Amino acid sequence: MKIEIYDQMYNVNGEQDEEYLKELAAYVDGKMRTIAESTHMVDSLKVAVLAALNIADEMFTMRQKQQEIEGPLRKRVEKCVAMVEKALEMSN
Repeated sequence: MKIEIYDQMYNVNGEQDEEYLKELAAYVDGKMRTIAESTHMVDSLKVAVLAALNIADEMFTMRQKQQEIEGPLRKRVEKCVAMVEKALEMSN
């Protein structure tokens, strides 16, 4: 399938859904255009690197937030499981 990012066409072979790949391409294209507009940069390679850094920052931030949520949640689940196991032992 062909996708377009920042006025360049790319052939992509993947097992993902075509609509999903188009959505990814549109996201990257949007990031690149936003960076190009805000920096007035015309070198597409530099724009792509800055977009990649921006997307990596988003990913790292989301990963950190997920870890902040999962840690306490995992502890609560483990505590609930322990309580259920104790209650089951007492009922036998």
